[in-house]
Amino acid sequence: MTTSSESDDIFWMRRALALAESVLYTTAPNPRVGCVIVRDGRMLGEGATQPPGGPHAEIRALRDAESRQEAVEGATLYVTLEPCSHFGRTPPCVDAVLAARPARVVVAIGDPNPLVNGQGLARLRAAGIQVTTGVCEQEALALNAGFISRMSRGLPWVWMKMAASLDGRSALHNGMSQWITGPEARADGHHWRARSCVVLTGMGTILKDDPLLNVRGVQTPRQPRKAVVDGLFAIPEDARLFDGAQVIVFTAREDAEKSARLAEKNARVVYMPGSAPGRVDLAAMMRWFAEAEFNEVHVEAGAGLSGALVAAGCVDELLLYLAPVLLGDAAGMVRLPMLEHLDAARRYEFIDSTLVGADVRLRARVQGTWNELLRRVALPVLS
Repeated sequence: MTTSSESDDIFWMRRALALAESVLYTTAPNPRVGCVIVRDGRMLGEGATQPPGGPHAEIRALRDAESRQEAVEGATLYVTLEPCSHFGRTPPCVDAVLAARPARVVVAIGDPNPLVNGQGLARLRAAGIQVTTGVCEQEALALNAGFISRMSRGLPWVWMKMAASLDGRSALHNGMSQWITGPEARADGHHWRARSCVVLTGMGTILKDDPLLNVRGVQTPRQPRKAVVDGLFAIPEDARLFDGAQVIVFTAREDAEKSARLAEKNARVVYMPGSAPGRVDLAAMMRWFAEAEFNEVHVEAGAGLSGALVAAGCVDELLLYLAPVLLGDAAGMVRLPMLEHLDAARRYEFIDSTLVGADVRLRARVQGTWNELLRRVALPVLS
């Protein structure tokens, strides 16, 4: 049974989570964090983390309380991620919290960043501040799965967006696929593009659709990067995605002259050959993304690359839009090797189903990976 105090903690933490969600598109590579300061059921100040180099959520909330002429000492501070305890682009947030002297700090999840990893909570407790942890931890992790994944396992969080008919077909055999789903589903897909750090596709999509790969239909002050898996380095130099925004091309074929020409179009060519000729090492590519501080990767690709990413164990979540139509004999969503036993199937767990216009959005994830992230964020919050 949830007590009155626990109910209050959930209420105010969800307010902090809403603040974190309000900066969903702008904080990368930093996490999205919200903070609310409360006394006797009354909000004293609140804030969310600003773009890199700007103040974090705790500082914003403390400044907000100060602007309202509210005293924070003895109050309760709710924050969706453990306060940082190191100097980065900004000073440690835990120093400002300690100086404000709240009586209690409630934290949703710990920060597995090796520079934090429980140290912020330890300093609060050492100063006599009561610390409560694990409030709304699933929701908090969902907002920052990419950051937590990068910090704890050296990989970004990868979701693969697909649109299909009820019978699982994504395109006609002549390549026509625009548009299986309706405008609401397409706009929702652009929301997921906007929250990612990079939109990844393959050469088949480039040659068939010549996409821009940018965010349209939703307001965002930050466009994600664009990336292409191009094993044979065959990308046309006049492709529409070369519009001045940075493009990353992963290839298994070296061509210094073409790389130099693409560099003039703000494209970075990364040579990353796999074990098979003309194939990019997809697992190494994901590690590269993490080392470059990419938290979340949004995949929109054809059946070939989609299947290769699944087979390589690179996909953490599926984002599937199903249209209420049947296409019959048409191309499938993912090309995978034939199985002889169901035990070898790649399994995901459904986590959400939502009606989006006339279509249905389904989300499914690798539950083992998710559970591992939960374990990583729970470790630092133990006494």
